[in-house]
Amino acid sequence: MATTRAFPAGIILLTWMMAGTLDLFSACLQFVLMTGKSFVNVLLFVASGVFGTAAFSGNPAMMWWGVLFHYIIALGFTLLFFGLYPRIPEMRRIPAVSGLVYGIFVWLVMNLLILPLTNIPKGPFHLVNVLVGMCILMVAIGLPMGLMAGKYYQHKSA
Repeated sequence: MATTRAFPAGIILLTWMMAGTLDLFSACLQFVLMTGKSFVNVLLFVASGVFGTAAFSGNPAMMWWGVLFHYIIALGFTLLFFGLYPRIPEMRRIPAVSGLVYGIFVWLVMNLLILPLTNIPKGPFHLVNVLVGMCILMVAIGLPMGLMAGKYYQHKSA
């Protein structure tokens, strides 16, 4: 008797790594282009969510903590997307659009729920920064998730 897999582990791992890497690369590239400073500052910023200002102390391990925390967060959002996708029929209608909308959701959750709970100080509101950050998450996180889930579930139902 064949069993069906309720949780597609392989595609989730691939999507997680793809989306997490695209997001990290995009955030680092945007930071370097806007400030001219090293991308390492992005990783230290992520680490500062847990370690506060100690993340900027010069300890080289802090950069790696930032990488780890970034990918843990990306995994959480990937698991959530793949948990919701088969249960919400509207998400399956146009997977790319679902992914883009999910990117907005990710931005909202990160900026309104998660970041306020961390040691990262709240910065000033700049609409351009909000829009750029939201677009990065829509394209780097949401779109790959929508496309990968759409392709997986389309292939699975065929």
